[in-house]
Amino acid sequence: MHEYRTHTCGALRAADAGSTARLSGWVNVKRDHGGLLFIDLRDHFGITQCVIPNGSAVFDLAEATRVESVITVTGTVVARDAATVNPRLPTGEIELRVEDFVVQSAADVLPIQVAGDAQFPEDLRLRYRFLDLRREKLHRNIMLRANVVTWLRREMTARGFTEFTTPILTASSPEGARDFLVPSRLHPGQFYALPQAPQQFKQLLMVAGFDRYFQIAPCFRDEASRADRAPGEFY
Repeated sequence: MHEYRTHTCGALRAADAGSTARLSGWVNVKRDHGGLLFIDLRDHFGITQCVIPNGSAVFDLAEATRVESVITVTGTVVARDAATVNPRLPTGEIELRVEDFVVQSAADVLPIQVAGDAQFPEDLRLRYRFLDLRREKLHRNIMLRANVVTWLRREMTARGFTEFTTPILTASSPEGARDFLVPSRLHPGQFYALPQAPQQFKQLLMVAGFDRYFQIAPCFRDEASRADRAPGEFY
């Protein structure tokens, strides 16, 4: 068996009932229902409910483990009763009855909570960005952007377009906003500029005879933010 997992936390289904599985991830939520301790284990792919009965050899360790600790659990996949099925989760028809519990990395008390929809000040979210990015909404947004870019590249390539990249360090050009400037170490007093848009490079490609190309281009502008544009850079 693999040291850390046989399945991801979004993979197990009712057909896996009766099998042994090993999962690794973050402790998303803990719930103590008297004789049973429930842990929602989260990774990039989803959430699986893990169950530890009171009296288990690993119960005390699991009970003392804080949320956002990284753990590895091994146990038996069990089908849930019809009354306890969670239709909101792809793994909602099963749970993992934990027999072995290993803490890979113990979390301290968190400055912001990852699970749930609680609101936190922007400065706190930015200071603890690694925690903020674990939250469901941000994780979903980043994956959405990645999937959209993947789709665009696949569709454009299938239609005969070629993706090109263009330089990031360039010469300053008069456009609608102020440039971001980068000082040159080799040429004191001289500066590179970050491109506000790759217009000149696109024109070079056109004149040079490249046919049907596309680019997902970073643009850098020293200007205030807008409703549809982040300050500093956008694509």
